[in-house]
Amino acid sequence: MNPPHTLQSYTEMRVLRTTNIRAKPADMRLSLVCGSLHGPLHAARDQVARRGTSATELTTAYLRQLHSAETQLQCFLAVDDEYALRQAALIDSRLAQGEDVGPLAGVPIAVKDNLCTQGLQTTAGSRGLHGFVPTYDATAVARLRAAGAVVLGKTNMDEFGMGSSCENSGYQPTFNPWDTKHVPGGSSGGSAAAVAAKQCIAALGSDTGGSIRQPASFCGVVGVKPTYGRVSRNGLVAYASSLDCVGPIAQSVADAAAVLTVIAGSDLADATCSQKPVEDYTAGLLPLDNLSSKPLAFKRLALIQEACGEGVDAGVTAALAGAVRHLQELGAEVEQVSLPSFAAGLPAYYVIALSEASSNLSRYDGVRFGQRGAANELKNMYASSRHSGLGSEVRTLVRREMNMALGRFDALLCPAAPTTAYRVGEKLCDPLSMYKGDLMTVNLNLAGLPAVCLPCGFSGQAAGNALPVGMQLIGRAFGEADLLKLAHIYEQTSGVVTILPSVFIESASAKHD
Repeated sequence: MNPPHTLQSYTEMRVLRTTNIRAKPADMRLSLVCGSLHGPLHAARDQVARRGTSATELTTAYLRQLHSAETQLQCFLAVDDEYALRQAALIDSRLAQGEDVGPLAGVPIAVKDNLCTQGLQTTAGSRGLHGFVPTYDATAVARLRAAGAVVLGKTNMDEFGMGSSCENSGYQPTFNPWDTKHVPGGSSGGSAAAVAAKQCIAALGSDTGGSIRQPASFCGVVGVKPTYGRVSRNGLVAYASSLDCVGPIAQSVADAAAVLTVIAGSDLADATCSQKPVEDYTAGLLPLDNLSSKPLAFKRLALIQEACGEGVDAGVTAALAGAVRHLQELGAEVEQVSLPSFAAGLPAYYVIALSEASSNLSRYDGVRFGQRGAANELKNMYASSRHSGLGSEVRTLVRREMNMALGRFDALLCPAAPTTAYRVGEKLCDPLSMYKGDLMTVNLNLAGLPAVCLPCGFSGQAAGNALPVGMQLIGRAFGEADLLKLAHIYEQTSGVVTILPSVFIESASAKHD
């Protein structure tokens, strides 16, 4: 693998973009069916809406790529080609009749297997739910369909969301497209790997303690954890109800913003869902040529001190330091901030999350849901649990400290994970080490705040085994619009090029030879 190309300055970046030397800018327009699957969501949507290609052709192309890469990656638990093509044909029919199909017209999207999909098996990665075919769509899925998206299939995950590597699925492990000897992260590892390998344009994930952001970091894609209550949890197989969030994983910030705009909003079926109006999160995302020389002037950002010291790999530290320098070059003022309760968030998270999980999972008793086992007595078939309020004091401290910091700064930043993707099997015998990797992410779930993870560099380039590093930008509650603008400016100007994973290059070239 050739080392990723990183430009030295924003000025150089602007010159290279103008002369078309830089490879594959995020807003390029490509033929998405005839030989290329690199284009972003907006290019695909526009081609379908303008009838430059059909939703059926686009879906067929992505299904071909999905199956080509799937033998090496194992990202999906359920794929039904006819199911997907029927959706695409309906979109084409509506377009032919002059209907406005929606902002995601014909866009192929994957859905994490803990979100209900009408007519398509949903197991949450557990054999205990094998054979469960929902009769309704989760609200987020229903909104995707209403916007014209095509659901390709269900992505693999750690069982019931409990894991950080996608090795704890009840069916199969998923492998990282950048190097199949490494994990994709979890629990939304199937969604992140599928997006990275261009098996779909975007995907839905869920995030209880980092399950969107850590896989996005490991796989070199963009992941958004919205504010708690911004996206409905209706139809989500719950892990920890006070922490769970549904959000997008995509190839670019603009793609993620487009999906978030569609799925966000109030829902009577979820009492925790906010009534706040939803902005068009793509509206303020300016192209590179429209940015000033200092687009982040007057922005104050803070690097979380406790997330950048001991236990963070040198390659991750170096990539983040480069990102900070670039943000400063763009005009931002970057300081360090201390959050004294930061480290206490991890044990508090596991107390809260596991107590809520024990209550939520007790419903899969073999009577109402799930596989029923043989039992002689009713008490041996039922399991009961209770919700515990333990950890609430630490949660309050974490929330207070982060909100106080965000009162002084426009956004906080830190690595999305202390390491790059580790090797398959490396931490299965050391789960404590795996759980410690959640230190960077769990506090946002405790505080209910939004975050964007996006690529900021690579680790291991000198050794020829470059793996992506993700930076996490943290914003104020319901401040997704400002956060996405910041992330988009960084993405457009940084020069960090996430070159195609080798598995995609091999499968795509074989397909078109």
